Amino acid sequence: MTTDNERHPTDSALRFPRREERFPHQATPAHGFSIVMAVHDQGFSLEQNLHRFLNMESEADYEVIVVDDSSTDDTPDVLMRLKADSPRLYTTFLPRSVVFNPSRQQLALTIGAKAAKFDRIILADIHRPPSSEGWLAALAEATNEAVLIYSRRKEEAPLRFQQWDELDSASPLIRKAERRSGRGHQGRWLKFSRGLYDALVVDCSLVHDAIRLFDQQPGASTLWGLRLSTYWKNLFNKA
Repeated sequence: MTTDNERHPTDSALRFPRREERFPHQATPAHGFSIVMAVHDQGFSLEQNLHRFLNMESEADYEVIVVDDSSTDDTPDVLMRLKADSPRLYTTFLPRSVVFNPSRQQLALTIGAKAAKFDRIILADIHRPPSSEGWLAALAEATNEAVLIYSRRKEEAPLRFQQWDELDSASPLIRKAERRSGRGHQGRWLKFSRGLYDALVVDCSLVHDAIRLFDQQPGASTLWGLRLSTYWKNLFNKA
């Protein structure tokens, strides 16, 4: 069992390593995928799902970065144990007393993105794990500026990618799905039409613009506009 200091480092001991510090001899991001997620009190979900991110088949190299947002359950212990068994897993911690930020989710994802080794960033969620071991390998063909991944668990083709030439074009879907209420991914029917994607893929140069679309609080009228925009866009962007 870890001690309280090991679980929750003090501010003076805390560091948020960037890629340049993790890999000082790597001048630019390497080709591959960095899967970034933020968690809070998700020890059970990590036990159930993290191995599905860590054990994918892919010719491209990849890593999984988990940012623990001040968990009070067994999340730190679970991450420490899983990290010992997987060289792909990198973890860091966001303390509760960190300098104020209007969105802790944005801050946690930013910390993870700055530490990323690779040039393609996948912003993922521990509750929406890969639907197959070939999930990452299938992304080799998806090279647009923004790619949304939809899992189709009951169909012959387990994945569906929706590619956008510009991040701005996908922003209504992202703002609706990643809104602060936490209900943006709920629903089992018409997942594609409603924009209920599982993960977002962007180039490392655009990841901070993408993160700024997370954890917003749209008003009722704005939310209806985002829903209509999502449905309208998905009538025409079927790929």
